[in-house]
Amino acid sequence: MTEDERSRDELPLADLARDLGPNQVFGPVAQQGGTTLVPVAQVRASGGFGGRKKPVGGGGNIVARPVGAWSVTADGVEWHAAVSVNRIVLGGQLAAAAALVAGFIAFRRKR
Repeated sequence: MTEDERSRDELPLADLARDLGPNQVFGPVAQQGGTTLVPVAQVRASGGFGGRKKPVGGGGNIVARPVGAWSVTADGVEWHAAVSVNRIVLGGQLAAAAALVAGFIAFRRKR
């Protein structure tokens, strides 16, 4: 592997490290009164490159979603999970769609 090829291959990793940076999984600490909150996120990164002999392009994606927060007080440490209303609504819609399809199939067979 030549020096140009090695530096070209290392560039995406350097970009990814720069994009992820600090405070991506554990957010900035917030303090109020005697309580300290540490927000937590789930971070996923992916990427790829195309081409056979010459790299013709590539791309990447970074997705972060809140998971919850640690609450630290003099009494101890507690975990507070984040509630995703969008996921709850999506689950209800999928259940309703499955019930409608099952009902349609059941009533269609009776004819």
